[in-house]
Amino acid sequence: MAVQRFLTVEQGVEQLLKATPPLHFNGTGKLDWEEWRRRFRSNLVKDLGPLPEALPLEVETLEQTQFDGYIREKIIFNPDPFSSIPAYVLIPDGATAENPAPAVLCAHGHGIGKDGAVGIVEDYQKQYAVELAQRGFVTIAPDWRCFGERKDRDEWVRRPGRDGCNVAYLAFGYFGYQLIQLNISDGQRCLDYLQARPEVDSSRLGCMGCSFGGTMTTYISAMDQRVKAAVIVCYLSTLTDALNDRGRGNTCGSQFMFGLRKAGDIADVAGLIAPRACMVQIGSDDMCFIQSDALSAFGQLEKIYAASGHRNQLVLDHFQGEHEIDLEAGIAFLEEQLYE
Repeated sequence: MAVQRFLTVEQGVEQLLKATPPLHFNGTGKLDWEEWRRRFRSNLVKDLGPLPEALPLEVETLEQTQFDGYIREKIIFNPDPFSSIPAYVLIPDGATAENPAPAVLCAHGHGIGKDGAVGIVEDYQKQYAVELAQRGFVTIAPDWRCFGERKDRDEWVRRPGRDGCNVAYLAFGYFGYQLIQLNISDGQRCLDYLQARPEVDSSRLGCMGCSFGGTMTTYISAMDQRVKAAVIVCYLSTLTDALNDRGRGNTCGSQFMFGLRKAGDIADVAGLIAPRACMVQIGSDDMCFIQSDALSAFGQLEKIYAASGHRNQLVLDHFQGEHEIDLEAGIAFLEEQLYE
């Protein structure tokens, strides 16, 4: 009898992907959804691993600049004993303690960090934190670990042969931490900061991001009920596509979630946002998160929202475009959800 041969990791993964994960949502009604949500969230919390010790918010303002319609502050604070978060905070001119505004956590994508979100450089994010501020939202754009001012030296990660995200994932893993959990924690501390600002209405918080920013939007919104509206841009997809046999290998240490496929898939994580408001943006010509796969994942997310009894809270923006933010649609959605 010939032995089946699975010599490479790619071949082994191809076999593993044939199994249906046990907590991939397949219910139909609210009772199914409630039971699934309890079990899947519990599993996710366990597999994300420990959170770091939270420090009191002691924030230093490094600079303050007036722009057309808003003030941009650069801040830094330590969320835990071994980390510092630099961030830009944009305050609309009309936002005051007497007239507090809704606020949005702007999650940058893989690349240059927070600067693209606030218009210091141009990229696929289309300075969306600025656009939101000019429409009346307080926004915060932090650097995630490994990006922007938190990028490690080439000598430490031995680039160009290694990805800084992968090195960071492995390095923190020695201490029992997952990189994605540390970034989720950073995002939650940014929400803490927003709620502490007198110009912010703490009951009206949103989150938005493209690509890896969509990853962070998905996980932060799934894990933190304070996010009332989420805009997931060019990220919703399946692990089958990320790990398929077409040579894409579309993952990295920053976006890797330990054990996810043994329980469910990316759409199941996004499903934990239900019944809160969520827009999913899918680009017709996105070559990173392919539209056919993204639409399949959206179909799964749609089943979760329908079972929750709040299908109307989920919006699909299938736009003509590449791996980029569909700016006007995303802002209009946040206005509708956070200005009611």
